[in-house]
Amino acid sequence: MFATLAFAGAVSTTAWASEPHVGFMRLSAPDPGGAPIEVGVWYPTDTAETAPAGGMENLPVAAGAPVAGEHLPLVVMSHGNGGWFGGHYDTAAALVRRGFVVAALTHTGDNYRDQSRALDMADRPRQLSVLIGYMLDASPMHARIDPAKVGAFGFSSGGFTVLAAAGGQPNLAATFPEHCLKHPANYDCRLSAGKPLPASALTTTWTHDTRIKAVVSAAPALGFTFGKKGLEGVTQPLQLWKAADDEILPDPDYAEAVHRALPRAHDYRVVPGARHFDFLVPCGPQAAKQLPTPLCAGAPGFDRAAFHADFNARVATFFATHLGVGER
Repeated sequence: MFATLAFAGAVSTTAWASEPHVGFMRLSAPDPGGAPIEVGVWYPTDTAETAPAGGMENLPVAAGAPVAGEHLPLVVMSHGNGGWFGGHYDTAAALVRRGFVVAALTHTGDNYRDQSRALDMADRPRQLSVLIGYMLDASPMHARIDPAKVGAFGFSSGGFTVLAAAGGQPNLAATFPEHCLKHPANYDCRLSAGKPLPASALTTTWTHDTRIKAVVSAAPALGFTFGKKGLEGVTQPLQLWKAADDEILPDPDYAEAVHRALPRAHDYRVVPGARHFDFLVPCGPQAAKQLPTPLCAGAPGFDRAAFHADFNARVATFFATHLGVGER
């Protein structure tokens, strides 16, 4: 169903006199299943921001500053294929200003440096669960985080990741080959062309993490692999986003397929004029020069910065509302 959320007045379990400043740390989470996971963490601090951290030119942060607040809610973030932890840093900052700690991982084997495991979809929710455990049990701010208030945000392959981690049960073995016979030009089919899916991607065993209490999934990849039965386990409040003109994951097999199959009411938002990569942070001057054009340039007339002002506010309000931010 479509729903409209009113903006909540409460900002966190800590009573902020004003918006907190944005702190930032680059961390490394031990992973028993592989190499340590690179993590970017944004968090509330009383220390003023000084300068942007590497690769995040539009966001000054207080690097390494002390964490402010107690019983802070946590949102973990999963990026899309070939991305990195900083792909949604403006959304992370918007959440921090509402009192959240935000931890985003760079997925091992599926990032801008290394895509050797880009088809190993089952490892993505496993890595996300490792990140949650690290943030709650061992990170520098673990004692400040409320373990009962954990949300998950994902885009594209990350949108698939958070659905699976929240209880979704995709069936790639039964759906993916037929999908690519019908749609060989689709991005997912071109990515996998000539490469057999890893055995782990065809498994019926997926990592589900019951600590996740609310989910935002933007332009989810492989939405058609779930079906109604596969989404029965996603019982958390869910906000689902679709770019109306998604050229990478076109209708009806991705966000729309998830929307149609979800058995419960959810907040479904379709963005007119948006393309797939419009969910990424608006590019600064350096990024615009260095990154491929599709990552930075939307359709003519589409204002990504204006969209993100609304998108970030609605995502932050959704998590604040459904994680009980402002309540004890």
